[in-house]
Amino acid sequence: MADSRLVRSWPIAVVILALAGLVVWRAPTSASSLTPADAITASASGAKPGAARGGDAEASSAAATRVSPAERSPERAASGFVGSDRCAPCHAEEHAAWQGSQHARAMQHASAATVLGNFEGARLRYAGQVHRFDRQDGKYWVTTDGPDGHLHRYEVLYTFGVEPLQQYLVAGPGGRLQALPFAWDARPQTRGGQRWYHLHERDDVRAGDVLHWTAASQNWNHMCAECHSTHVTKGYDAAADRFTTTWSEISVGCEGCHGGGARHLDWTKARMPDPSKGLDVRFDERKDATWTRLPSGTAQRGKRASSGTESATCAFCHSRRETLSQPFRHGAPLLDSVALELLTAPFYTPDGVMSDEVFTYGSFQQSKMAHVGVTCSDCHDPHSGRLRAEGNGVCASCHEPARFDVPEHHHHAANAAGAPSGALAAPRCVDCHMPARTYMGVDVRHDHGFRVPRPDLSVRLGIPNTCADCHAQKQASWAADAVRAWLGRPAQGYQTYAEVFALARTAPGDPAVAVELQRLATDRAIPAIARATALASLRAAPTAASLAVLRAALADPEPLLRRAALGALEGYDPRRAAAVAAPLLADPVRGVRVEAARVLAGVDLRALPERAAQELDGALREYIATQTLHADRAEAQNNLGLVFTRTGKPRDAEHAYLAALRIEPGYVPTYVNLADLYRELGRDADGVALLRRGITRLPEEAELLHSLGLALVRQGHQDQALEPLKRAAELAPEQARFQTVYQAALTALRSSLQAAHGQPRLGRP
Repeated sequence: MADSRLVRSWPIAVVILALAGLVVWRAPTSASSLTPADAITASASGAKPGAARGGDAEASSAAATRVSPAERSPERAASGFVGSDRCAPCHAEEHAAWQGSQHARAMQHASAATVLGNFEGARLRYAGQVHRFDRQDGKYWVTTDGPDGHLHRYEVLYTFGVEPLQQYLVAGPGGRLQALPFAWDARPQTRGGQRWYHLHERDDVRAGDVLHWTAASQNWNHMCAECHSTHVTKGYDAAADRFTTTWSEISVGCEGCHGGGARHLDWTKARMPDPSKGLDVRFDERKDATWTRLPSGTAQRGKRASSGTESATCAFCHSRRETLSQPFRHGAPLLDSVALELLTAPFYTPDGVMSDEVFTYGSFQQSKMAHVGVTCSDCHDPHSGRLRAEGNGVCASCHEPARFDVPEHHHHAANAAGAPSGALAAPRCVDCHMPARTYMGVDVRHDHGFRVPRPDLSVRLGIPNTCADCHAQKQASWAADAVRAWLGRPAQGYQTYAEVFALARTAPGDPAVAVELQRLATDRAIPAIARATALASLRAAPTAASLAVLRAALADPEPLLRRAALGALEGYDPRRAAAVAAPLLADPVRGVRVEAARVLAGVDLRALPERAAQELDGALREYIATQTLHADRAEAQNNLGLVFTRTGKPRDAEHAYLAALRIEPGYVPTYVNLADLYRELGRDADGVALLRRGITRLPEEAELLHSLGLALVRQGHQDQALEPLKRAAELAPEQARFQTVYQAALTALRSSLQAAHGQPRLGRP
């Protein structure tokens, strides 16, 4: 479902030149920066939307105009894609299971058969207005506040999801579809469901807010489409500011996972020798694999999973990631299509547990389960999407219940009836080993790291622990003492990097922390995603020892490590980075090539071998294409501005930066980067004016105040610079560079005053 609760995340590429003030910000296009969309202005019979008269006033039929066929039905006959119905004759059992799945109902045309919500005149009060849900002439309508803040009537065109909630899509300008802010709680009434609710019930989201439903955060074309439909192409035209988004199947069909079926159908007719059977991808990792129960009560896989194809296919949607290309390339390396989010804040706590909506894959890749060969379909039926067994049964398929589903293991009463007074009943396996978090108000999701509970980490690092989910009134030290008493030793687990990652966040440049990060990065016993996170964190400690570790990682067979090592090279002299990164411009994986291009953009071509210089040109084209794919997003335009700046194209850079600010007027990184471009062009006055406009919009944004202060220093207005530098230091006391620059400016100003007026007398006059 559309993520209505996105968190702004700007992984920042920062280069600081003291008072020169060069600060470069970069953000991946999957980051959740939220943009107010253009006004949705379609109106019936050309009538302008009328102002609402009170909370339950009559509203204009702003969305009554029929959208064009291309907007209404963006399906297409994609080359090689034939539709799930063509699979049914030969795969009847799988097709029947799929038809009842959430995949099959991920997106549907709004009809009496698909709409779950109450559209019989239901009302909901939110943010001082009464919003209505009606049905008329077989169509479904929602009356809610539009981009102007007034109530308008919008036709629901599509349903989105089925359980535990259902959302609804309406048409916007330029081929857009937007997800409405009201969801239908599809849970049974006994569990609090069968009601309308706002996705931000505890907030007061109004028109113009970055979380308003007309904003880019609720835009289906970018945020939702590729994981709720099959073979999606976004189709954004920046010049026309228009989407022509297409799909081959409205929901997630057979070909969403297996790839186009046309060649397979041809194979079934010709029966020519072909090991692939005409399929783009074969899910055969579980074929001939057996699990043997060990004396320890666990199980061992008889045939190790070799390709990772299955989990990588699931990861395309069930992960936090940046899309690099569309449509998804079935059977190709995952990083050909996406760039995965590493174990960074705010997405994960330092121990790697999800803290934001990360969609499973990143936590699963940290698990011992993944390490020993468990695949998604060991626990989940791939066609129905349901667990293969109920309750603890799915765990019992590998973990002997007599060993693990007993009080001697979980240390809770076996059942509520026989429990001592005040004791809790036995928790389920997932309660302790798969911490749950609730998203979108009612959607409970479990971390897939399969972790040993570690309340001791909460004591030392202040991070959450799963014991507190049930024992909320108890201190973490109480839970840590209890676990230690049960085990007779400190708790341990498969994930061993929490303390290092916690230090890397609080003291990123500390030499001792760098040594620990180097150790993690080279430890092949820990998960690749954790090693990659360690590599990326070494960017803050550009030492010779770190460079040796990065150089080794650039040759690692795991593309996730190669990409992370490339990003960390930004902390080094460009010539040194070029010497070690140049070979990866021809890497077989797209995600690695484009990262190499980004890191080496603007490098002196004389520092590269002739062949590498040619490869840089090709890789830069790929990188620009990746960002252009998301040209509807401020962060992508910002990234284009950065690469154009580095490659000596200031006019193109300025154009991209201005586009970013048109898309999202409150996007802080672009103010900083464009002001710095103006500095390079000798246009500091334009930079100051730009920063002042940004501060007018965002008066509490420390980065803008800091940048303004530096720009004023460069203009010779030290007296004017002191106040914004001081304010930045006050607003962000954790930013050491803000404190350092402010103190330096304060000292310089005092020195200049002393020089102008003579040395002040010491002591009292």
